[in-house]
Amino acid sequence: MYKSFLVQFNKAVLEAGRDIDEIELIAVSKKKPLNDIEKVFNEGQLSFGENQIQEIETKWTNFKKENKNISLHYVGSIQSRKTNSILKHCDVIHSVDRIKIVKLIRQFEEETGIKRKYFLQINTGDEPQKSGVLLKESDSFIEECKNIHNFNISGLMCLPPIDEDPAKHFNILKSLANNHKISSLSMGMSHDFKTAIKCGATHIRIGTSIFGERT
Repeated sequence: MYKSFLVQFNKAVLEAGRDIDEIELIAVSKKKPLNDIEKVFNEGQLSFGENQIQEIETKWTNFKKENKNISLHYVGSIQSRKTNSILKHCDVIHSVDRIKIVKLIRQFEEETGIKRKYFLQINTGDEPQKSGVLLKESDSFIEECKNIHNFNISGLMCLPPIDEDPAKHFNILKSLANNHKISSLSMGMSHDFKTAIKCGATHIRIGTSIFGERT
């Protein structure tokens, strides 16, 4: 499945007039066994995503030590008590959405000297059941992160509402990033990655199209 997806990915990048080197493909391996991950890794994939720290601690600790060129992305909701473990194991965090988490990250950086890449998750649809900074609060949240907490923001991330045109939400995220001079956009999954690429995604998070349906 991985190679067939790469064909689709390359075609989408070409059709959008983008440079493929601008876009990082993240293979989201949540709930998939290490055997499946190893197959995709052996075909050349180096960026992987997970959404539960328990899975990361179980599956990835040794595998990542043995393969230091892997980049591990955390794409799930962040529990404050799990923050240090997430930062210890993952290279990129896509789901920072509370000042409490920002403070814990800064404390971790100061204590360890380790710095990761961080994306702020923006709830572009203001959906009450979904994680992420509400859109109406996003400008002030970004400014507080930068100016008060000296927090280094690598990019913004969103998950569009399932019943709305994703392009609308991808463009909202892009506009917000442009306004704050933020360069990276984590957006697009198996069902809408082509639209995300057209809208300027720099990171796409693909699970089903690479690993198949989850049981």
